[in-house]
Amino acid sequence: MSYRGEGGGGRGGGGRGGGRGGGGRGEYYKNKYGRGGGRGGAGRGKSNQSDDNDSGGRFSSAGNNGGTHESLISLLQSIDNRPYPGYHDIESSQRGWVNERYGYTLFVGRAQSDPFARPTRCRIVVPASVAQFPPVAYQNKIRAVALADFINRAFYEQCKSLGADQSTGGGGGGGWSGPKGGDVQIVGPNQHVLEHSAVTVRPTDGSIVAQFTVSLPARGRTILGQQAIHIFDSVVTKLVQNSLVYSALDSSKLQHHVLSVEDQDWLRKELSSKDLIAFVPNDAILPRASGADDRPMADQKDTKVIRFQSPPSLEVEFTLPNLKTSVRGMGIAKGVTLICGGGFHGKSTLLSAIQVGVYNKIPGDGREFCVCNDKSVKIRAEDGRAVHSVDISPFITNLPFGKGTHCFTTADASGSTSQASNIVEAIEVGAEALIVDEDTCATNFMIRDDKMMELVAKDKEPITPFVRKVRPLYEEKGISSILVIGGCGDYFDVADRVVMMDSYACLDVTDRAKEIAANASSSQTRIHHEASETIPFGSIAKRYPVGSAYRTNGKVSVRSKTVVSYGETELDLSGLEQIVSLAQTNAITSVIQKLSNTGSGDVSLLGVMNSMESLLDKDGLDSLDPGNFNGALARPRTFEMA
Repeated sequence: MSYRGEGGGGRGGGGRGGGRGGGGRGEYYKNKYGRGGGRGGAGRGKSNQSDDNDSGGRFSSAGNNGGTHESLISLLQSIDNRPYPGYHDIESSQRGWVNERYGYTLFVGRAQSDPFARPTRCRIVVPASVAQFPPVAYQNKIRAVALADFINRAFYEQCKSLGADQSTGGGGGGGWSGPKGGDVQIVGPNQHVLEHSAVTVRPTDGSIVAQFTVSLPARGRTILGQQAIHIFDSVVTKLVQNSLVYSALDSSKLQHHVLSVEDQDWLRKELSSKDLIAFVPNDAILPRASGADDRPMADQKDTKVIRFQSPPSLEVEFTLPNLKTSVRGMGIAKGVTLICGGGFHGKSTLLSAIQVGVYNKIPGDGREFCVCNDKSVKIRAEDGRAVHSVDISPFITNLPFGKGTHCFTTADASGSTSQASNIVEAIEVGAEALIVDEDTCATNFMIRDDKMMELVAKDKEPITPFVRKVRPLYEEKGISSILVIGGCGDYFDVADRVVMMDSYACLDVTDRAKEIAANASSSQTRIHHEASETIPFGSIAKRYPVGSAYRTNGKVSVRSKTVVSYGETELDLSGLEQIVSLAQTNAITSVIQKLSNTGSGDVSLLGVMNSMESLLDKDGLDSLDPGNFNGALARPRTFEMA
């Protein structure tokens, strides 16, 4: 992107990653209908509603028909067997189709242009007088988000149980002339409770808004009106009755879900009262079922999952205000904390649980009350990422050939420059804690030992390793660090506390680590001591985004949780490990496009991000794609947007 930096100007295109172009539509069609048939164009990826964030303008200018539910059914009967564009007649962007019998209004966005295009976006509004959720369940923002999440899960499960998520014709096995479409999809939930656009609870009146997609049914390019009637008259009505009305849901589970989420949010905010940046409860289940399954690992016939237990010396207690229970566990205090131990003993498992502690979890996840400061950022090296106008001088100076680092720009960063950039970018937008795993770091950025310092002269090494900056980072800027360190004891010199994972048991080994560090300092050379000797952190120049750099004349498409085709540039977000939902990537992509209106570089990046947060607080996620019934958005954090 383009920035006007305090240390100088810098320009570049794209974001994280280089431009590799996009793929064709063929993969989308194959996944949806079992056959090929793409028409070229930018890649769209696999579709399941949640990645429905094609930003080519195709969802704008929907028609505004509307009336009674009976009028909609009559209209569908009249267009039966007509060419597919006849579906445009059911578009109703503002008036809606009012079902007086069941008390809801259906809005239909711009109808898909053909059976092979993206499904049609729809919205249902159920007034509070019909939904009848108790006001206490949405009396504040966090409760409203938790309630909406619970309803979203109910709607999703109803789609599955009714078979509504299945296409006509079993996935298009009848070929291009066979029946296709007919499936109803809503964003699938995961283990995290996020603010979603799929289901929202309007705090002003308690009405429920659900946004989903319908793949309008057809045979070839001919409308299957009777099947469309079945969807809108029967399936959609059942979804409303079974998931959007309080009486249809398990009230005790709903209450527990809402109160548990609010208690997690309360606990996260309470950390600072005890000078903590993270908390891991006793008996938490930290391991996941697999790398592809984020559900908790289950006990096996012969093996029990090891629950987390805090070292007694680090144990703290909180009393939850809603659930009226006490939770005890390990409190990680502000400062510098090391997690060490042998390989495969649970270091990264613990760190992974902490890094997603910025989000609330569903009851039964196993990590419900594992929380961390909501301004904690996972840091890693990203070889090959693009960097634009970042002041990495606190870590890297004196580059060969006199290249400056106060306004550093490159299309292909090294491991060390990318990690330095990631830290500076996090600090720039307000990070209060850094989470670091040495497995994903650049070794030469993390440490430089005594032997290498003796061989390579100080004026020939441009990198100041993190071990020499992590302490001043906290003392000068108040930014804590939690680090998994398994291969370098020099960090013992700068740590406030050290815990060791031993066969998934957590031990406080701070005293022993400090004893080892003291013995090493007294018996080794002066150069060895200098390897972890701290130096001032330094200052960081602000950046000022230039809006025109975010504009693209090409297509914008989210291909996966970590890949976005932005015009001719491919953005690689795999380094942003705290993105936990494809819907967050959709929202980030919309934010990037909105940044094209940020002006000519007169507002700092932090100021721009604060304005974006204010917009989302005031108008919700629909403000990112107004009027288009986009249910495929989830709120990202500032650190992932920036």
